[in-house]
Amino acid sequence: MNATDLRAGPVANEIRRLRLILVLRRIEPQEKLLALVDELADAGARAFEITFDSLSAARDIQAIRARLDQRADGPFLVGAGTVLTRAQLDAARSAGANFGVAPVLDVEVLRAAVDDGFPFVPAGMTPSEMHVAWSNGATFIKLFPASVAGPQFIREIRGPFREIEIIPTGGVDASNAQSFLDAGAVAVGVGSAITHMTTDERRSFVGSLAAP
Repeated sequence: MNATDLRAGPVANEIRRLRLILVLRRIEPQEKLLALVDELADAGARAFEITFDSLSAARDIQAIRARLDQRADGPFLVGAGTVLTRAQLDAARSAGANFGVAPVLDVEVLRAAVDDGFPFVPAGMTPSEMHVAWSNGATFIKLFPASVAGPQFIREIRGPFREIEIIPTGGVDASNAQSFLDAGAVAVGVGSAITHMTTDERRSFVGSLAAP
């Protein structure tokens, strides 16, 4: 499978449809993480990203995958975030992750993911980084930290790079998520903001962006 196939594949198409990836970082213990996933899934969330800056990340992905597979309201996507090395990439795939995300652009890791037929979303913060990432097979580009660039950056970058699809992450919350989407983002990644919300706020936010 090549980059074109991955970009046209079921995981990429589902991310486009869902528009919202919830990034869950170092939520411990696992019972707390699973409870939050249950709550968010009940609210309509269908795509989650578990970051690999925790020793339990692979186990957490396996547990979340098993929990969500029991539900009748799927399908669900479970991605691996903060994937920085080939070892983490392999661990993410073995754990059952549907896609990988990185906060940097490491061409070697990106190419390994593409060669393995694994949708991968490296980060880019400049036109040059985005061009290199896309040319080497990125399924999407993660704009990180998105709050520094703002929605206008996406609107401007899509002038010369109409083909590049961007997922802003980092500082995305209820106040700006829709603005990023309106500017042309294919989806948004929301992390710490979701954990700081109340249950009612989470339900309202997810409901406002979740695909029908």
